[in-house]
Amino acid sequence: MFGCCVAGRLLQTNMQQVDETHAMFELPAASSINHVCVFLLGTVPFPDGYGCTVHFYWPGKGFQLLGMLSNDKPSAIFRLRGTFTNAQAQSTIHSALSTAQSMMEDSHTAVDVTAILGLSIEPLADIARQQVPSGAGAVAAPAAGLRDPTVLAERVVKHLFNYISGFTGGGVGPDVAVPMSIIAKWYESFLGKVRNGGVGFLERSDD
Repeated sequence: MFGCCVAGRLLQTNMQQVDETHAMFELPAASSINHVCVFLLGTVPFPDGYGCTVHFYWPGKGFQLLGMLSNDKPSAIFRLRGTFTNAQAQSTIHSALSTAQSMMEDSHTAVDVTAILGLSIEPLADIARQQVPSGAGAVAAPAAGLRDPTVLAERVVKHLFNYISGFTGGGVGPDVAVPMSIIAKWYESFLGKVRNGGVGFLERSDD
């Protein structure tokens, strides 16, 4: 249902289900993470009247509420810096993620901290009552034409193909080799545009 992409890394689809309403992604080498993008894959929408809150958990520091997703806002980019709440704060999402973190630490030996990106599916009315950040950390809701996850995915892929075509003489096919450095440059440029103004630029086919 969810996808996650840390800037400069490969796409993550290895979501772990904690229970019926909570899920998480492990974020290894968390000290090097600046931004993370979370999005709906487009395969399973939220039930009517539901969305999810997005939380970041850093072992020993606690939780940070990053923002939310919904069917009308299927993707967002978050900056993983801010003030954390008390690690012992009592709430459903915090308890669920703390339990998952304890289990994870028993099976990992890492040279850097492995953080958790947590997702809590909740009624939109409950989400509205929370202090969900709405500033620079979260991307604005997409334009009306991009609220369909399928359309959004098609526009992202088209944007990538258009970018790559500029380096391959105008054509991209199964026999065309594309250096990863080009895709990495596209990724950084793409994230920069989304951070500065959301995904509205995808409505313009020439961008």
